Parts: sequence; C-alpha cells; structure tokens
Amino acid sequence: MATKGNAPTDAHRSEAAGTDLLRQLEPAVVRLMDRHLAAARDWLPHTYVPWSRAEDFDGPLRGTPWSPEQSTLPRAVQDALVINLLTEDNLPSYHFELATRMGRDGAWGAWVHRWTAEEARHGDALRGYLHARRAVDPVALEEDRMLHVGAGYTNEQPDPLHALAYVTVQELATREAHRNTGRSCGDPVGEQLMARIAADENLHMLFYRDLYAEALVAAPDEAVHALADVVCGFEMPGTAMPAFRTRALRVAAAGIYDLDVHREHVLRPLLRVWDVMSLTGLGPRGQRAQERIAAHLDRMSATAERFRRLYQRMRSTEESLPGAGAPTGQGDHRV
Repeated sequence: MATKGNAPTDAHRSEAAGTDLLRQLEPAVVRLMDRHLAAARDWLPHTYVPWSRAEDFDGPLRGTPWSPEQSTLPRAVQDALVINLLTEDNLPSYHFELATRMGRDGAWGAWVHRWTAEEARHGDALRGYLHARRAVDPVALEEDRMLHVGAGYTNEQPDPLHALAYVTVQELATREAHRNTGRSCGDPVGEQLMARIAADENLHMLFYRDLYAEALVAAPDEAVHALADVVCGFEMPGTAMPAFRTRALRVAAAGIYDLDVHREHVLRPLLRVWDVMSLTGLGPRGQRAQERIAAHLDRMSATAERFRRLYQRMRSTEESLPGAGAPTGQGDHRV
C-alpha cells in the first residue's frame, strides 16, 4: 500500500501512460518509417542555390555591402523566408525535445535521427539561397539567428501524446508556409527550392498524421483530448524569434500564411482524415474535446474575418502611399 509520501502524482501517471503508449505505437513507427524511406528522395541542398548570381560581401573578402535595393523579393516574402529559416535554425532544440520525449533507442530513436538529418537540409539550402540572391540583410539575419538559437526552444506539451499531436499540426503548417512562400516569391529558383522543402515537410506530416491515427485507436478519449489542447492553443515554434508578430502580420496580409490557411488547409484536412468530429463511443472527456474543437473552429472563422478587414486596410494604405514602409503593428496573431 502506497504511503502519502510516495503516492503517484497525476504527472507521474501521465508520464507512465505516455511511456506505455509510445511502446504500443512502436510497431507502427517501424512500418511508417519503412514507408517514409521508400518514398523519400534524397537531394543536395547546394544544387538548389543560384551560386552564379552570388558575389562577395564586405568583410574579410572586401566585397560589396548589402543594401535593400539589391533584393528583388516582395517585403512579405522576405519576412516569410526569414521566419522559415530562423524556425529551421532551431533544429538542435527540436531534436532534443523529440529525443527526450520519444527516446533515442529503437524505432523511435531511428525516426528522430532520420527526421533531424532531413530537416537539416532545409536551413542549409534556405540560407544559401538568401545569401546568393542578396534577398535579406545578412548581418541582421545572423544577429537574429544568434538571438533565436541562443534562447533555444522548449516544447511545453505535457506528455508524448500532446507532443505527437503538436508535431502533426506543425508539420502540415510548415508545409503550407514553405509552399505558399515559394508561390509568392516571383522567382522560379526560389519557388523550386521551397517546393522541394515542402515535399519533405509533407512526408514528415504523413508519418506523424498516420501515427496519430493509431493513437486515436489505441487511446481515443486521451488522443482527442490532447488534440483539442493542441488545436485550441497552437502556436508555431518560431513565435519567440525577434519581430515575429510584425513579420507574421505582413506575411498574413499577403495571404502567404494566415488564419484562413491554418483553418482550411491545416486543421480541417487533419480533422477530416482522422474523422475526429464523427468519432463515436467516446467518454465524457473525449466528447468535451470534440465540442472544444468545434467551438474553436467557429471562433477562428470570426477572428479571420476581422483580420481580413485589417489586411485590406493595410494593402490599401500601401497602395495609396508608394514607397511607404510596411505596417509594424503587433497584432495578436498566434499562427
């Protein structure tokens, strides 16, 4: 009989349940990783960088300093590329979080290491592209990288099930962000690179999405509850980077990634594939989670409408004031 001093806490029970679930899902990890390796295409980051357009910068090589007029990319696309790259730069923290939660051994460890190796290509290629095209201020970019990576990233999800739900949503959101950035950049080389990165993110999303489908079968009430927590409180992993909300507002105003994209191209497709809102046989906890998700989607629709009006005013201001700087307001834009 346990005494008061050594009785298991809710946190300990949650941790034990998470460990049991990870063990239960391991055969699915093996199967889905085999599928991933069969579908994944290795590629070389340096072959996507337009080196022939590059020139030396100032510094030890005494090249040409960067100046804003050298960039041919729209301001919102520059912002999106900086957000995307700084997010990728924090890969060491993401690896630590996943390896700590999922384990470094067995099938889970093999997946985490493979995922990290593939993700590392994205930052390499993006930075090379931005430098070769002189698309953004390289000094400011490096200063922001030092601040962002120096602060690190901590995933606040309370257990492996929440963490798995989060990475599923995040991978699909990242795919959309990269893909839409490429489509908006007006540069065939940039669009090709962003499409290549988005293809990787799509395969990562498929791994996590189908693994979470297994979790919904293994622990339906807890899985729907964890998903509701993640959906209702979701923030991209780069929200702590310098000037994130200012940049994200301009990115959203340009239609690259906004609440409509998040709702219609991230949340709704996942919920539809998992058939979350139609699941039956759930207990009170799972049913309340379904209701929370439905209410959140309704709130997102109303919030998106308000932001659409704001974005229209922003675009009208830019059109009426040629050469004026982009807005710098700090809206409460969580995605």
